[in-house]
Amino acid sequence: MGQLEGRTAVVTGGSSGIGLAAARRFAAEGAHVFVTGRNEAELDAAVETIGPATGVPGLDHLDRLYAAVRERGDGLDVVFANAGTAEFLPLGEITEEHVDRIFDVNVRGTLFTVQKALPLLNDGASVIVNSSTRADDGVETFGTYAASKAALRSFVRTWANELKGRGIRVNAVSPGTIDTPAVAELVGAERAEQARAGFAAKVPLGRAGTADEVADAVAFLASAQSSFVLGANLYVDGGEKQL
Repeated sequence: MGQLEGRTAVVTGGSSGIGLAAARRFAAEGAHVFVTGRNEAELDAAVETIGPATGVPGLDHLDRLYAAVRERGDGLDVVFANAGTAEFLPLGEITEEHVDRIFDVNVRGTLFTVQKALPLLNDGASVIVNSSTRADDGVETFGTYAASKAALRSFVRTWANELKGRGIRVNAVSPGTIDTPAVAELVGAERAEQARAGFAAKVPLGRAGTADEVADAVAFLASAQSSFVLGANLYVDGGEKQL
């Protein structure tokens, strides 16, 4: 029997990368997974690989997502607020539109993903927020993204306090350099390999991590194995911020 047998889980941004890997892991552990994604075709293809899953496409998806969870009738046991976006821009070139894009998806989107889940969350549920090691450093041109991820770390501490009375555990996971399709989307396909090599050179383990390695950490936080972990930030970074 899996660690999430009979549970219901939500993963936002689950069409690829870390979100898809986490959704697959949840399903493998016995959960029925509701997965969101912006591109319906990509989401449909992802759902086919997950197992027991329901895809909810679109940008304005949260109300439809939680209506589908409510209709299933089992409440909600796990939320992985994973959806995010990133852009490089130095301070002198930052625009209001850039800030709005990053904070709308990363901060506002995560906030309402968790808030709208509250009526459905079963006592003892687990909420996991995808932050980033970038919240801890000053990588040039990544200031807006880093600030948005630092905001999520702050949210986790507050929400953990607010929900602990129901036994709901709120924690963050902070991936470091992870090899996902997002790298090519961020720097361009022609520079992706060079970027991956440059990022990996800074990791003490000497390589980039995989989406599955992050999913292992997320599954731990979702399961009873982490029953005494609350308000934490679990780094999955090959030692990048530890050594």
